[in-house]
Amino acid sequence: MWVNDIPICHIAGCALPRERKAGLTAMRAQAGGGSGPPEVEMSKAVPFLVYPKVLRGWVGGEKGFDPLGVTDALPVYLVREAELKHGRICMLATVGWIATDLGMRFPGEKFAAIANSVNAHDQCVKAGYMTQMLGAIGTLELFSLWLIFEGWEGKAQRDAGDYFLGKKWMPKEPEKEKDLRMKEIENGRLAMFAFSGIVTQAVVTGKSWPFIG
Repeated sequence: MWVNDIPICHIAGCALPRERKAGLTAMRAQAGGGSGPPEVEMSKAVPFLVYPKVLRGWVGGEKGFDPLGVTDALPVYLVREAELKHGRICMLATVGWIATDLGMRFPGEKFAAIANSVNAHDQCVKAGYMTQMLGAIGTLELFSLWLIFEGWEGKAQRDAGDYFLGKKWMPKEPEKEKDLRMKEIENGRLAMFAFSGIVTQAVVTGKSWPFIG
């Protein structure tokens, strides 16, 4: 066509013929023999959403839990790392919150004076304990960040969430190990919801766990 002789059209592609895509009928015929639209695999974890295929092969991927579609934008390795870390923290936090509300304290008058878990943070800040805690957590986070990128780049034989602690207690059979990993993921997800609910109820009601009476 004559527009090919116009330099700007080579850049912008104005009025240039485009490759035609297969029509809807043709696509249906290719996918399902013309009998209808192709079958779409749905997530077992969230039945009204399409199965996130990038999770296939990962522990927990069989059920396809990714309701926000995070793995469509971020690598599964990093997403799983974050999920495991937050799940483990929330499992510990849930137990710790309930234990504190039930009366468990570290030895010392300052800890004994803490009314409940909601007040624990502010009182520990006033007492000056949070600076040391922040330093310790920051050190662990830097170490974990280094491990994450070592594993992601293939420089270390490491699965997401693996900090080389407690692995000797893992089952030797592959299926039992997979089952245990799946239980950790699902309990971690439950703990994230549980901790969010506990904090919300504690602040809204002003009461200690179990927020009744």
